[in-house]
Amino acid sequence: MKKILDSIWILISAFALIAGCKTETPQTQKSQPPAAAQPTQAEPTTAGYRGTVVDVINSGGYTYVQVDTGSGKIWAAANQFEVKAGDQVMVPQGLPMENFHSKTLNRTFDTIYFVSAITVAGADKTAVQTPEGHPDVSQGHTAPSSHAPSVVDFPGLKKAEGGKTVAEIYAEKNSLSGKNVTVRGKVVKFTPAIMGKNWLHLQDGTGDQGTLDMTITTDGTAKIGDTVLVSGVLAVNKDFGAGYQYDVIIEDAKLTVE
Repeated sequence: MKKILDSIWILISAFALIAGCKTETPQTQKSQPPAAAQPTQAEPTTAGYRGTVVDVINSGGYTYVQVDTGSGKIWAAANQFEVKAGDQVMVPQGLPMENFHSKTLNRTFDTIYFVSAITVAGADKTAVQTPEGHPDVSQGHTAPSSHAPSVVDFPGLKKAEGGKTVAEIYAEKNSLSGKNVTVRGKVVKFTPAIMGKNWLHLQDGTGDQGTLDMTITTDGTAKIGDTVLVSGVLAVNKDFGAGYQYDVIIEDAKLTVE
């Protein structure tokens, strides 16, 4: 009898233990929605952009290339060189030009990088020569006198009334910086439609090597040999980026051919 009672007590205890236990269920994890896709932009390396050429346009002494960097596409332009779609290229760091309109292509680029050279992998196809009629591109100061012919005659050329000579502008550049200056001289080089402006180089017979040639940007037109009167704001140590650097330059000048 005692054994039967002991067995019943054991069964009662076991049922009580089972009833007192709570079954733990694993907590359901809520699934997180995938992150929204972010628009890709081409990211430059410290040296510039690397990627695959997907489009090539040659015009006006330039080669325009569209490059797929893997994280986006960019347009870049350099002096004309040999390249084709599918080539791997390296585009150095350059100044991005927004809403640039090319007159020769009759096309506006949202953003384009003008650089001194674009290197094509596996071939000696680097653009190294400046095309005829283009402002010099260099990694440093652009010597103005490099644009001028070796001999220029200035018979009867008079200093502009209330103006300065080329030599005086160089000598007084620090005090004249940011101010309107007027100068008369002869056009020794004229280049139209570069970066949305016409570029000319003027001499008046004053100055020495490195200080005898004045660079001017303008909407006006002239031809080599014209005597012109120029008036505009003088900029000192002007850096347009991508190697375009000028010791002195008269910008957005009013140009009168005399």
